[in-house]
Amino acid sequence: MQRVEIGLLFSRSGSYRLLAEACRAGALRAIAEVNADPALGLELVPVERDPGGEADAYAPLCAEILSTSTARHVVGCVTSWSRKEVIPALERLGGFLWYPCPYEGFEASGQVAYAHACPNQHLVPLLRWAFARHGRRGYLTGSNYIWGWEVNRVARGLIGEAGGEVLGERYLPIGDTDVGRMVEEIRATRPDFVLNNLIGASSYEFVRALRRLAEEDARFAPERCPVLSCNLTECELPALGGAAEGLVSAGPYFRGGAGRFGSSFEAAAFASVRSLAARLARAGDAGASLDDLLDLPDGGELRIDPATHHATLPVVIAQVEGGAFRVRERWEAVPADPYLARRERLAMRPHLRAVTP
Repeated sequence: MQRVEIGLLFSRSGSYRLLAEACRAGALRAIAEVNADPALGLELVPVERDPGGEADAYAPLCAEILSTSTARHVVGCVTSWSRKEVIPALERLGGFLWYPCPYEGFEASGQVAYAHACPNQHLVPLLRWAFARHGRRGYLTGSNYIWGWEVNRVARGLIGEAGGEVLGERYLPIGDTDVGRMVEEIRATRPDFVLNNLIGASSYEFVRALRRLAEEDARFAPERCPVLSCNLTECELPALGGAAEGLVSAGPYFRGGAGRFGSSFEAAAFASVRSLAARLARAGDAGASLDDLLDLPDGGELRIDPATHHATLPVVIAQVEGGAFRVRERWEAVPADPYLARRERLAMRPHLRAVTP
């Protein structure tokens, strides 16, 4: 039995703790299943650190995992801010991150396996779905960091390409719940849809405020002006309650009736650990590099392109109905296109962005 330490780097407190807890639950579930599977011959031992939602804590805690244990692979981070923070530590210490959350694209690091969706797997199909059903006049919101900025930048390009119009674009600091100005602008501009790229407490208060607006004015009911999201999943529905009704979201997985996982965050973290374990078992080397592992023949685990380190995933559009997400559209096995270079999907040139200083 080969003993393999594996890093877990998730915040169990802070604004986006519900997302982090879902990821952590998926990773721990996979570790338990791997350890119970004698065919793999592995004992995975988690080495956990909790950054507490503080962006500045991720890099030193990642370095601590890699420096004080034998772990070479870390499953972790929720925000793009935290992911970019740890990449220099990974490069310096020879570690590898399995990132289980949706992100904004335009990145490809040799130290990261991107196990969740990028824009051609969430934003592009979501907006095209909305254009056909609701119109092309949008209002864009976001938390004031990389995810919000970049997803809205791509959304502006898509809306303009489709002959639509961006009626407003506002940002809030992470954790800020002062959404009144956004809601009043939405009331005044009367968009066809609202794209919500807020996270955590900011997103919850915004969705609740839009529900109150819809109760005052039927023009803002979900069937006429839906709230769209690329990152809201089942793990946050308890925080939203009835305000989530009608919300439309895109991702690789929604639980449905008897789904195995609570959300796509849990599913992606689980798939990351299971895929890592299967590849380590075949490689016979707990310290194998990410490129070495991705170059192994596909054994049925998470399909990750060795050239881009991004996963091929289903694309699912789902809407909250009766307190649960119901699938509206589904496409199978969509390869990632992190730089949106395939011009049939989005007619704009990619803008390469550095991921290290």
